[in-house]
Amino acid sequence: MKSEVLYPGAFPMVRVDLTAGEHIKAESGAMVAASPTIDIESKMEGGFLGALSRKFLTGEKFFFQTLRASRGPGEVLLAPTVPGEIVVLELDGVNEYMVQKDGFLAGADAVKIESQMQSLSRGLLGGEGFFILKISGKGTLILNSFGAIHKIELKPDQEYIVDNSHLVAWSATTSYNIERAASGWVASFTSGEGFVCRFRGPGVVYIQSRNPGGFGNWIRQFIPVSE
Repeated sequence: MKSEVLYPGAFPMVRVDLTAGEHIKAESGAMVAASPTIDIESKMEGGFLGALSRKFLTGEKFFFQTLRASRGPGEVLLAPTVPGEIVVLELDGVNEYMVQKDGFLAGADAVKIESQMQSLSRGLLGGEGFFILKISGKGTLILNSFGAIHKIELKPDQEYIVDNSHLVAWSATTSYNIERAASGWVASFTSGEGFVCRFRGPGVVYIQSRNPGGFGNWIRQFIPVSE
């Protein structure tokens, strides 16, 4: 499969070109348009138990779309639900990525998606819950964000601090700990940051420029409250 990000910026789409018989998996509802040679199917990635674990452990949808070029080559246009950027990665069968639950958009059929359990402290304090997505395998992986995507490349033992609400994905070669944003508990919460992730390389971290929770709180102030 070949892919190209169209209209880079806040409202992108990605075009995926498929050869005859080729197919990809995508987040349910991600398809915008497709050639008439493309068939759309629903698939439970990892079988019933795998789909069930993603749904109830990470909040991901139960089904993925399978987009198959059944009657000759064709193209598929995909777009995320929220405004933000799209990044295309190539998995080599060795490197793995941890992805926050809303970050997956699409991937080659050989890309494997599993629920990954985090430690108790990370689940309680990290902002992503106890489970995230572990993505491995070989082929194209397409991720999306809320806001712009920024890539941070860490050298061995290099550290970087990221607000947990701005995480999109990180390579499995990195390690990270959850810690308070400031030295004291009161300062951490009054600063508006709370907890942050301290990453250590080597590896890559992808972050998003917008905070979904912060945006939701901003929207709520305009919603009338019934008495």
